[in-house]
Amino acid sequence: MIKITPSITLDENEIEEQFIRAPGPGGQKVNKTESAVQLRFNARKSPGLSNAVFLRLNRLAGRRMTRDGVIVITANRFRTQEQNRRDALERLIALIARAATPPAVRRATKPSKAAIRRRGESKRRRSRIKKTRGKVAPSD
Repeated sequence: MIKITPSITLDENEIEEQFIRAPGPGGQKVNKTESAVQLRFNARKSPGLSNAVFLRLNRLAGRRMTRDGVIVITANRFRTQEQNRRDALERLIALIARAATPPAVRRATKPSKAAIRRRGESKRRRSRIKKTRGKVAPSD
């Protein structure tokens, strides 16, 4: 079991790993080793995620989530397979943890009467300053 938050846990069987060849430069060994990891997690069918968490996860994952609700994370930052596996799993956990926290509710507020009065006074003051700017009449 992978614990993400106190209320969300995932089973290891829900996560599928596939090893692929890492892109980029390398030596003679690069063409025969599969050190990059492609992690797949079906978020839509996961019993550990609620519908609200899934919807937030869908928004956060962006292009990493397929139409079927499968999150695909490719990790090829490191040279070893084990480090890339750990990196991909940490990134998945961080993504789900971010989706698990609901956004803060915004409460509409209105300015106080004193703030409205101060704003009006500053606008009137600025208006008077600008009215005094005018073309200078030629002196005879």
